[in-house]
Amino acid sequence: MTELSLRKDNAVFLNGVKLDLLAAGCFGVRDGFIGCGNTDQPFRFDPMSSLNNFGTDSHNAHTQPDGAYHYHGNPIAMFSSNGGVASPVIGFATDGFPIYGSYFDDEGVIRKAKSSYVLKENDGKRTDITFAGKKYSPGGSYDGKFVDDYEYDKTSGDLDECNGMSVNGTYGYYVTDAYPWVLKCFKGTPDSSFDKRRG
Repeated sequence: MTELSLRKDNAVFLNGVKLDLLAAGCFGVRDGFIGCGNTDQPFRFDPMSSLNNFGTDSHNAHTQPDGAYHYHGNPIAMFSSNGGVASPVIGFATDGFPIYGSYFDDEGVIRKAKSSYVLKENDGKRTDITFAGKKYSPGGSYDGKFVDDYEYDKTSGDLDECNGMSVNGTYGYYVTDAYPWVLKCFKGTPDSSFDKRRG
């Protein structure tokens, strides 16, 4: 398993548009929208949360400062949302595993794959985190504003810690209606060709 990184594109969809799940915005770093380059930085904003305003369009995508268009979540037009058939492959993660839409064949029943990530409890209040000698205290409840608000609970959904599963012997990631939206980590080893170029 390999963690997501800000230095590598996460995937490319069959329409040629990349997936970039991590926001470069964290609580307490610059203006909160850019400049958060350390992947380990706590309280990274979830760009798909309705509590944040990351300016994504109706397809859960927007442009980066360099003009590159990218998705943060479900590429809505890439698969049928009516659930009548299992979703096709809509792209490939940088480790080579396929990404499917939301629907799969569960022993003859077509249904949506369910994420196994849930909001943390801890009386509902966020715990302060000290990182690199500085204390970060956004306060509030675990409501999904930050990726740190979630934890993996394998009993709560269909998918593993990377948001994938094997169906008919083939492993793949699935688009979900909830965090982590497409994938949380790489089950395999990401290819270096997806490294972001630094100018």
